[in-house]
Amino acid sequence: MNHTEQLAIEIKRLRTQGVNLVNAIQVEVYPEELESHFTNNLKKDFEAFKKSLPVFKSAYQAWYSESQIVIKRFLPLRFNDFISLYEIPKGRKELKKENYTLEDYLRNTVVTSGFDKKIIAGPADAIPLVQQQLNILDSVTVRLESTIAEISEILQADLLDKMLASAQNLAKNGLARSAGGICSAILQQHLETLRVKYDLKSPKKNPTLKDQNDLLNKAEIYDFGTARNIDYLIDLRDLCVKNNKQAPSAKEIDELLSGTEKVIKTIY
Repeated sequence: MNHTEQLAIEIKRLRTQGVNLVNAIQVEVYPEELESHFTNNLKKDFEAFKKSLPVFKSAYQAWYSESQIVIKRFLPLRFNDFISLYEIPKGRKELKKENYTLEDYLRNTVVTSGFDKKIIAGPADAIPLVQQQLNILDSVTVRLESTIAEISEILQADLLDKMLASAQNLAKNGLARSAGGICSAILQQHLETLRVKYDLKSPKKNPTLKDQNDLLNKAEIYDFGTARNIDYLIDLRDLCVKNNKQAPSAKEIDELLSGTEKVIKTIY
């Protein structure tokens, strides 16, 4: 398991803990309402559900600390937002619903009106704050997936460039068929990457280069003209690696090399 996979597992664990904390704080704040909902609407065992949850005031701080580190590393622009949902604002003169924080909740802070003891700010105001923190953590997953995809694309582009340079060098040294074989591998890899990127399912377990081209064209990833050009490149590839009677000409090799380069540089 590489570092990225391990990180994804850790973020998933934090998210699961976050969901449990959201449920836990709701149970703490609205025990009777949730018990009624479970019993009468969901027809489920509320006590079993309650026992499966952590004690919010015991488990929250550890989750908050770990989540801070992840968000600061991968989503720094949301770090202050995440912190502000927990910390009591400096210089706060009056506590009200709009500036209630999770730190207030952990301190059992409740503000009531002096006249009728109506709650102005209290535990119920902490529930959406935990949910917002969980939403920010979820954004890290999206960002991480995007970063992994970007890195993968950069690495693959670099690899295909090196393979193309090798093919060009082989062609210059008169090894046309070998150059054609490398171009075939480049096209196969690039089209396979496109298929996976656009979540296209191939009916064949091991699709050929032509199968990949037909699938991408049918899904309108690129137009008919592009598909026809790739078909022509496939024909040139066949001339290099499958036709033992007729050798490809210098012009045909140049077309295969330039056409392959155009595919990997212009189709994403």
